[in-house]
Amino acid sequence: MARALNAGLRQALADDPKVLLMGEDIGRLGGVFRVTEGLQAEFGAQRVVDTPLAESGIVGTAIGLAMRGYRPVCEVQFDGFIWPAFDQITSQLAKLTNRGQGAFSMPVVIRVPYGGHIGAVEHHQESPEAYFAHTAGLRLVSPSTPNDAYWMIQEAIASNDPVMFFEPKSRYWPKGPVDFAGTAAPLHASRVVRTGTDVTLLAHGAMVSVLLQAAEIAAEEGVSVEVIDLRSLSPVDYGPIVDSVTKTGRLVIAQEAPGFVSLGSEIAATVAERCFYSLQAPVLRVSGFDTPFPPAKLETLYLPDADRVMEAVDRVMAY
Repeated sequence: MARALNAGLRQALADDPKVLLMGEDIGRLGGVFRVTEGLQAEFGAQRVVDTPLAESGIVGTAIGLAMRGYRPVCEVQFDGFIWPAFDQITSQLAKLTNRGQGAFSMPVVIRVPYGGHIGAVEHHQESPEAYFAHTAGLRLVSPSTPNDAYWMIQEAIASNDPVMFFEPKSRYWPKGPVDFAGTAAPLHASRVVRTGTDVTLLAHGAMVSVLLQAAEIAAEEGVSVEVIDLRSLSPVDYGPIVDSVTKTGRLVIAQEAPGFVSLGSEIAATVAERCFYSLQAPVLRVSGFDTPFPPAKLETLYLPDADRVMEAVDRVMAY
């Protein structure tokens, strides 16, 4: 995924001279995850900009650049570093187009490496997506495969609205095919990645691979599982989700973030409203615990795995 994002950013920079990248150590170093490696040498230091360690300043500068017709792509180095920019994102970036009654747009992308599974220290393994999904005026997406990463980053940059682009950092290294000659799927479309008839499993980002592991285990036990990759966190594409739950009658939602007042909570409530007469069991959520992310040695206890997902599958199948 890291190389796919690099290729997608390179293509966006080549296609539009108004696209520029901003972030801490993204230039000469190529970013801590090497997602922007080689781009400054190719496009210059005025288009791939090493910024001061000031997230609020990065986003505030991007807002001004967007007003002047540029398409800035900001990198927040780690998920837990985004809070100094929270005011700029939620109070300004998300609201300016509405405040100006459409007089100007805010084509700003904020790249956020997020989630666990990398054994990092405090402030480096969080899942803050619910804070931003709650904020009107922002679009949120999260790829789970290299192919999606390549196409979605370009679609996000082309959007005239601000896009929070959540990159599951534990998926930077697993390899997968990229169809460079293909066409992009709609940016805000959820997708069925495995078909089944008994239970629907839903997740985004790194958790999609966990659901696919659980689906293999379930198949060995005679349970047919359908897996949906959410892809877009705001807006949510409910069509494939509702169709799937209407068919299976059961839904399990998995996420790394804590469960209380979360994206999974919202989706569970909406599915209960839209699929009430099709549900054969309550919608269940499998999530991180409602505690701060623990030290690295305890992350495997905190993060949902295939066993915890299967426990939920067994519960909905027992109704």
